[in-house]
Amino acid sequence: MKDHYVPSTVDSCSGGVVVFNTDYGQVYTYKQNAVSRQRVYPMHNSSINGVDDMATLQDLHDGAILHNLQLRYTQKSVYTYIGSILAAVNPYQRLSDLYDATAIERYSRHHLGEIPPHIYAIANECYRSLWKRSNNQCVLISGESGAGKTESTKMILRFLSAMSQQSVALSTAKRASSHVEEAIVESSPIMEAFGNAKTVHNNNSSRFGKFIQLHFSQHGNIQGGRITDCILCPEI
Repeated sequence: MKDHYVPSTVDSCSGGVVVFNTDYGQVYTYKQNAVSRQRVYPMHNSSINGVDDMATLQDLHDGAILHNLQLRYTQKSVYTYIGSILAAVNPYQRLSDLYDATAIERYSRHHLGEIPPHIYAIANECYRSLWKRSNNQCVLISGESGAGKTESTKMILRFLSAMSQQSVALSTAKRASSHVEEAIVESSPIMEAFGNAKTVHNNNSSRFGKFIQLHFSQHGNIQGGRITDCILCPEI
């Protein structure tokens, strides 16, 4: 409670003492005085119901952000926007329906923010911006060990691969393009095998940063790519 605000409801109020029950199972008791009243604020509806984009939260503090993420997580909504940034919470379970071909098709037809948050929406925005801005695009994936960075990278590659295969007709060029995409996706686990280590979070935590570069033709299909690894050293 001293570190940040937590969502709570009043359990009882009598004799100048107020008892709060938090949504996380904690109980706090306060005497009604000027100091305690300064530490209690009514929640805005945006915090109570949760929002897809935390840039629209009216309660601007760490507690509201963490509560929104927790609320969406319990609803199996693992993705949340912060403007054009995507916050992903590792569900530690397979959500296959979230990443199937239907999802790829759906997000390829909408702009960022038009439908619920998804990593495919970020990948689609990146892919479309290649032609809209005629400039290189970059997606930065960051997070602590076990957060799901490697899986997020695979999802982006899967989406870009699907877009690449849709960009040209069934031909020798397409089959060659598909081979390049498969080589990049399948080489990722091999590269990771040289730099993974067991941690308290998971058994295959990456010990390095990875830079994946894809080259697209004017038709929108992948022509080539490369993976560059940068070994990370622990702080001494």
